[in-house]
Amino acid sequence: MTFTGNPVSPGIATGPVFLYTPFKPQLEETLIPSDAVEENIKKYEDLREKARLELEAIHDKLEQDDPEKAKIFAAHKDILFDDAMDEEIRDAINYDYFSPEWAIQTTYEKFIRILSKAKDEIIRERVADLRDVRSRLIRIWFEVPEKNLSALEKPVVVVAHDLFPSDTATLDRSKVLAIVTEIGGPTSHSAIIARSYEIPAVLGLSDAMTLFADDQVVIVDACEGKVFTEADDALLAEYAQKREEYLVKAADLKKFRDVEPITKDGVRIKVEQNIGSADAMELEGATCTDGVGLFRTEFIYMGREQLPTEDEQVEIYKKVLNAFGERPMILRTMDIGGDKVLDCMELPKEENPFLGLRALRLSFAHPEIFKTQLRAAFRASVVGNLWIMFPMVGSMDDFRRAKAVVEEVKKELDEAGLPYSKDVKIGVMIEVPTLAVIADLIAKEADFCSVGTNDLTQYSTAVDRMNPSVSGYYQTFHPAMFRLIGHVIRSFDAEGKSSGVCGEMGGNPLTAAVLMGLGMRTLSMGIASVPSIKKLITNVTIPELEKLAATVVNLNTAAEVEEYLKKELAHVL
Repeated sequence: MTFTGNPVSPGIATGPVFLYTPFKPQLEETLIPSDAVEENIKKYEDLREKARLELEAIHDKLEQDDPEKAKIFAAHKDILFDDAMDEEIRDAINYDYFSPEWAIQTTYEKFIRILSKAKDEIIRERVADLRDVRSRLIRIWFEVPEKNLSALEKPVVVVAHDLFPSDTATLDRSKVLAIVTEIGGPTSHSAIIARSYEIPAVLGLSDAMTLFADDQVVIVDACEGKVFTEADDALLAEYAQKREEYLVKAADLKKFRDVEPITKDGVRIKVEQNIGSADAMELEGATCTDGVGLFRTEFIYMGREQLPTEDEQVEIYKKVLNAFGERPMILRTMDIGGDKVLDCMELPKEENPFLGLRALRLSFAHPEIFKTQLRAAFRASVVGNLWIMFPMVGSMDDFRRAKAVVEEVKKELDEAGLPYSKDVKIGVMIEVPTLAVIADLIAKEADFCSVGTNDLTQYSTAVDRMNPSVSGYYQTFHPAMFRLIGHVIRSFDAEGKSSGVCGEMGGNPLTAAVLMGLGMRTLSMGIASVPSIKKLITNVTIPELEKLAATVVNLNTAAEVEEYLKKELAHVL
């Protein structure tokens, strides 16, 4: 059978399905009869032994490939056999007649509360480990098999309702052949992560969790957006050949990765990188890009039980700044909300979170978290070229209010005698249509701007970009989008200010060509898109692109624009 979704990260893969559903226990206080204490103590001991075997298996598996990650599971084993916690759990069963799972729940919760209040940062960090061990014990109690993306046993096709950034933070990339989800489109964070990791992905495939079964072998064609089941030998052979052809083409394209991005008529285009962390794989892009056009700092808040401290953030930001040297690093303050949620911060339940308390609005609602991040950023600025950008700015009032907080932070650093760069640029992410319309006004006060095309398209076309049922209305090729972005570029050019693009349109050769034709000279993208964009740049002239853009803004529909661009740019794709 053949199923169709949205192809968001190209590639072809064949392998067994891994249905991923995070375990979320629902516990209630449960008591045992007084004459069943010994029996339940034995159940607890058996439970702990099963957890020990799981942890040792994961540790031994990771020790060869990822020793640092293996240490985490060694620490979890220490927690499992901690004398103080073990004694409390046994007492709760012995004297309070708690069932084993409720004794574990209450004991771990007590120690989590105690450690959360510790002054020592290292002790506070153990809270996340306690939660993980508790979850493992309770999952085993309910006889639920482990579903974990950080320690997969074999290469698999991950099938999920959705993958949140917190799910992918520890994803074992070497074991994920492809990703298939029930929701999400080309600009969802699952798609962005898949592209950056170069994992084939098909999103928005309705009912995927019920259509496929664990260990069922499927073919994922993420070039065409198709998933095949019950494939015969002929189809398997056909897709094995297609995969080889795709890999050869991808390898040829990678030759452009280190090429200097200069057009045929000598115009240098800045190609920058979007990152979400400071890990080695992302920082490798420093060898072939002109800077960080977007540091999605919210990713350092995800998958954690505690907010990152100021000192932690300083070290992360310094690591990126050091890697890129004099080249700019544009730090976007935390863009939480919408499809991005945190374990370490309770967010309000909203009917439409994309239009709610998110991004800069959330920072204003939690000023100390906002100021902590800004202090960390400024403290790190002494080692590199830091630019700070605010997300979801909707008005001049928003920008002025954010700048006022910046001034407060600088004053605090001055009073504390802490050094920071005096040359940090302060800019805006243009993703709310109101700000795009008044770009001529914001350009007078902001040092720079970067166009976030994902949300700008979402808000301009009035489409929830996570909803597959309306995905056809989310039109990045809509001529209105190019008219709006053209106005932004001209407005910032008039003030002698820098403008760039950091949304997915910057990493798509078709749309990037139009943006350059409109005057954009800085494009930022996931590292996987760099080769194709550099290939485009080195095979065109600016007059050609200007002619292209002039035609596009006068076409009537998104379909006409896409068809025209594919025809005109076929020779450079």
